[in-house]
Amino acid sequence: MNFFFILNGKRIKHLMIIIIAAFFTAGILFVEGALTEPVFSTKDGPRAIYKGEGKDKKVALTFDISWGDENALPILDALKTNNIKGATFFLSASWAERHPDVVKRIVDDGHEIGSMGYQWKNYTSMEEQKIKQDILKAQEVFTTLGVKDVKLLRPPTGNFDEKVLKIADRIGYTVVHWSINSEDWTNPGTEKIIEKVEDMKSGDIVLLHASDSAKQTVKAIPQISKIISNKGFKNYSVSELIANTEANTKEVN
Repeated sequence: MNFFFILNGKRIKHLMIIIIAAFFTAGILFVEGALTEPVFSTKDGPRAIYKGEGKDKKVALTFDISWGDENALPILDALKTNNIKGATFFLSASWAERHPDVVKRIVDDGHEIGSMGYQWKNYTSMEEQKIKQDILKAQEVFTTLGVKDVKLLRPPTGNFDEKVLKIADRIGYTVVHWSINSEDWTNPGTEKIIEKVEDMKSGDIVLLHASDSAKQTVKAIPQISKIISNKGFKNYSVSELIANTEANTKEVN
């Protein structure tokens, strides 16, 4: 009888360890999910755009560029070949000042330019004054390159908080996030990129990349163009997508 209780005691202890480990793992996954959950607005303050209203069959393809010398032009060529105008390119200004010809090509092809600040740093870990200086330094670069009225900001790394929203708002910028993440920078394969995009709905803002790390994006553009056409959508710049609409936002926790 004593052996019976000792054996079951060991089993119970073993089961408790498994249960605790399971809860611990679930807790980690929950926290990671919470930390990567994008936040979009303060309760009564500035907002970040992640999607348009969706009334007029409009979508917005956006491309981030923070580094690289080889990928931007092929992507611009692919957009032109597939008759996609009005994409929005969010540029790190440090990259833009080293590639003035590409910046000019983006504008000449009928696309919009947004800012990702000057240096590609996580704004949420920076002091307020440093964030402001980075945004304004980028603004100077774009003005020097002949790109005026850049009023859209996608914070570097995509991370932002209430502090970043308020700083951007004070100096006249609208923070832009996304509703569809293609994850193209991970190079998951062209078909995987297309799968991420093919469920797009009217009003969606799609995150793509034109930095050199996104090696498969250019091959996905023809099919993305077909998806837009087959759904009866048309691509617009982010500014056009959100003009005269109530932007979709979420509240900062």
